[in-house]
Amino acid sequence: MSEPSHPEIRESVRRLCAQFPGSYWQALDRDRIYPTDFVRTLTEAGFLSVLVPEDYGGAGLGLSAATAILEEIHRSGCNGGACHAQMYTMGTILKHGSPEQKARYLPGIASGALRLQAFGVTEPTSGTDTTRIKTFARRDGDDYIVSGQKIWISRAEHSDLMVLLVRTTPRDQARKSSDGMSVLLVDMREAVGNGLTIRPIRTMLNHATTELFFDELRVPAANLIGEEGKGFRYILDGMNAERILIASECIGDGRFFVDRAAAYASGREVFGRPIGENQGIQFPIARAHVQISAASAMVDKAAAMFEAGEPCGTEANMAKMLASEASWYAADMCIQTHGGFGFAEEYDIERKFRETRLYQVAPISTNLILSHVATHVLKLPKSF
Repeated sequence: MSEPSHPEIRESVRRLCAQFPGSYWQALDRDRIYPTDFVRTLTEAGFLSVLVPEDYGGAGLGLSAATAILEEIHRSGCNGGACHAQMYTMGTILKHGSPEQKARYLPGIASGALRLQAFGVTEPTSGTDTTRIKTFARRDGDDYIVSGQKIWISRAEHSDLMVLLVRTTPRDQARKSSDGMSVLLVDMREAVGNGLTIRPIRTMLNHATTELFFDELRVPAANLIGEEGKGFRYILDGMNAERILIASECIGDGRFFVDRAAAYASGREVFGRPIGENQGIQFPIARAHVQISAASAMVDKAAAMFEAGEPCGTEANMAKMLASEASWYAADMCIQTHGGFGFAEEYDIERKFRETRLYQVAPISTNLILSHVATHVLKLPKSF
């Protein structure tokens, strides 16, 4: 088996995560509290700015370094979902922002002085059919005035800035359904209470997700990223990075479950011998390892293509699907291996079980990935 990439980074991440054991996450999980100390420590160590170019104060590393960081965070029993968007959401500014916008925002994002963790796309009535979003921004002098609603927007309460996708031309007036959408950078510190309302949504896991309501929110026209009407393409660029990085988190989760199951099966004795001697126990653990290893190779391939600037939408989708399904199989196997103890909070298995289930739904569902592969790769008729 090939050696993991970026061994020095991985070792540093493991040492950092050792400061945040299961008891830390269990305490936060009970009351759905944001892991402020963990995020601050990651920020100060420079792990969240690895993708920001050195000219703006980051490490200027490739996506594979970011995948290594997130994989190790999750393998250590921690959760990068509280802050992973700080890594990649800035890519919209980096790739499509003006020189002035890059100079104004990227150094602060790199240092952690500015949090850019909110990515406002999904709406209650559109779901994954992004072309049907209704949140509208109309031009009024030097401002855009935004009205509408977003849902499942993570970390909005813990972010200074938000990348927001809006319609600037109604769908029925656009040449193509994907035209007429624009990207605005919203300063959350000024927006909340001045046209933006944030409502937290309590879910089965501690993911700081929210619903957003825009009521005549003024956003300076200077905060338009790129060209008006071209926003859909800008958002797609960021989605490939997001899917690859989420896939790496799933790999980390899967390895966490395999590590825990193998250790427990070796030490737990029933009927006078370790339960791991039984093939009914050891084969599912081995299968989980095989599936995680295969998915990991797909993640590495997608990350390498992304770094090389090659089109990688299909590979990013496949990596995310394979990794999320492998991690979910591993999670189920780990619960089964632990028996009743798998449901006990102190073992951390049930928490990670809940956390990894999310990734077959977000940031894109398995069925949408299959649809993409069917129509774009296999050239089957489009089903919608």
